[in-house]
Amino acid sequence: MLRTRIITALVALPIVIGAVFAGRLWFLAGIGLIGLIAGWEFSQMMKAGGYRTTPVFTLGLIVLLVLNSYRSDFSLTFIITVILLASLVWQLFRTDSAAPTADWSLTLTGGLYIGWGMAHLVALRQLGDGLAWVWLALLYTWGADTFAYFVGRSLGRHKLWPRHSPKKTWEGLIGGIGGGLVGAAIVAYFSNLGWGTALVIGAIVPIAGLFGDLSISMMKRHVGVKDSSNLFPGHGGFLDRIDSLLFVSVVVYYYAVWGGVFTF
Repeated sequence: MLRTRIITALVALPIVIGAVFAGRLWFLAGIGLIGLIAGWEFSQMMKAGGYRTTPVFTLGLIVLLVLNSYRSDFSLTFIITVILLASLVWQLFRTDSAAPTADWSLTLTGGLYIGWGMAHLVALRQLGDGLAWVWLALLYTWGADTFAYFVGRSLGRHKLWPRHSPKKTWEGLIGGIGGGLVGAAIVAYFSNLGWGTALVIGAIVPIAGLFGDLSISMMKRHVGVKDSSNLFPGHGGFLDRIDSLLFVSVVVYYYAVWGGVFTF
């Protein structure tokens, strides 16, 4: 399992790194693709739980929200509005849905949640020092996930939240905080964001990442699946890989916009 996780990471990392450094349309395309795959995985998860979402609306929302964060446009806002209304009207004509309200709600939930989180990552890349801010979000998330995995696996004894994620432990959370701070410190050292930013983000983001992770875990347990997909052997699917990032990207974005006073 560990060997598979390492091989998968070594294949995926160069692609992610290249898109982050390239920025602009390359980064937009990469984030959009990841969002689409994660949205499809969400729809398949809900299908496994007996729900009948409409993936075309879910994926359409993701694409439009990501595009809107790259270049806000009235026409995109209009199309998003049309999708919201059309997805509800569509349910009126369906005869294969035993719970049309739940199916419609989940259709929108997948698109809005995944699309909104990924859109904030695109918006983050376009800020001043956007490259450093994106790396801060990514390296914190990767560092936290990696350290939490190894510390929890070797030292984990006390369950953190068994109702939603029985394998997570308090020891793993503490290890994740340490790993996240290491990632934040690396960005602070090689950028102009400063050590104060690394420390403040390191104090805020662990909670955001934890809730992002647990939220997807809650959904997976509800529909009875272990991973969102088997796309990455040992890692699950894209949705499993970005669950923390969907929360972290939002927190880091608004800190970058509003929390400049702590950049020292």
